[in-house]
Amino acid sequence: MFLKNDIVSLRVAEPNDADMIYRWENDMEIWRDSETRVPFSLRQIECFLLNNNDLVSEKQLRLIIEDTTNGDAVGCIDIYDYDEFNSRAGIGILIDKNHRGKGYAKNAIAMLIDYCFNTLILNQIYSLVLATNLTSILLFENLGFERCGVKKQWYKTPKGFVDQIEYQYINRK
Repeated sequence: MFLKNDIVSLRVAEPNDADMIYRWENDMEIWRDSETRVPFSLRQIECFLLNNNDLVSEKQLRLIIEDTTNGDAVGCIDIYDYDEFNSRAGIGILIDKNHRGKGYAKNAIAMLIDYCFNTLILNQIYSLVLATNLTSILLFENLGFERCGVKKQWYKTPKGFVDQIEYQYINRK
């Protein structure tokens, strides 16, 4: 167990999580929001978990979100583009479609904010959200992230182009 509260716990993704991550990463329903265009192989995911899930050397860390009460994996949260020199990193989150709307994302992000600011001593974290992802927009805004930019017509969809909104959370302590 890495981080824990009454709702969720976060732990580093392990090689035995590969099948579950494979299912999540290859769910075409979420590809639009994750800006994915091609599937991942199970081998690619296994290699990432064995060799590349390292914040310092690879600038990315994937954590599994578990329900604290029963230990079920309900999603994952990433720190990416970790920039120690400029004291910032991006974060992204995925909650399994069967576990959405239960407060897992809010709790996981809140714990990650605390970790990023008080352990990694970052100055800021950011997230990129498609303008059509109203659930994520509300989530990040309710957690105190501020809209700091919009990339117009950034992402191509079958229905046309969609803006991408950039959110920042600056450590004010």
